[in-house]
Amino acid sequence: MTVGIRLHVWGERACFTRPEMKVERVSYDVMTPAAARGILEAIHWKPAIAWTVTRIHVLKPIRFQSFRRNEVSAKASERLAKSAMKAGTTAGVGIDVAATRQQRATTLLVDVGYVIEARFDMTAKAGAEDTPAKHISMFNRRAASGQCFHRPCLGTREFACDFRLIEDGASLPESTLPEAERNRDLGWMSYAPPYAPGQEATFFRAQLDDGVLEEKLVAEGLAA
Repeated sequence: MTVGIRLHVWGERACFTRPEMKVERVSYDVMTPAAARGILEAIHWKPAIAWTVTRIHVLKPIRFQSFRRNEVSAKASERLAKSAMKAGTTAGVGIDVAATRQQRATTLLVDVGYVIEARFDMTAKAGAEDTPAKHISMFNRRAASGQCFHRPCLGTREFACDFRLIEDGASLPESTLPEAERNRDLGWMSYAPPYAPGQEATFFRAQLDDGVLEEKLVAEGLAA
């Protein structure tokens, strides 16, 4: 049994990073399916369910903005953090900001709005207490009240997103996407990055049809 939902999400900035340009970050034109799944899972996810995004409605004009900022080239070491926890001291855990500082450019999206249409399926990890009715009720209750496990974001953690559940039978928010942008070939887009060692990234040919990223993933064998 599958159950569908619709969620309106929006924010001031977004960056759905193209993997081929990750040194100088450049965003895709619209939200990717992986980013949409991340938002849904931030609101409600259990091992018993698996989300599949079926449509993404683009509600606002696609506008980019570029800026440069200072970042650090190093990451905090998990190994050193664990050692510090065992030793009870933070010595050696920090990052030398002055030594690792570098300037990087980002091309991001501004003033974005989307409607995510998705469904979930029960997985093999579902127990006797897990039912579609239970999980759709939990998602709807949490989304309607603004609850989430962690603040959902528009591509990267620094760009938090707001969200609102669209109830059954309610109309979609008005779209201001210009007519010239409503039907576009968006090129190859990431469907799912490799989440585990040995896992391969998957891509699909993204196409906006009347302002909707209608995923042809089922036909392409990327989604069940």
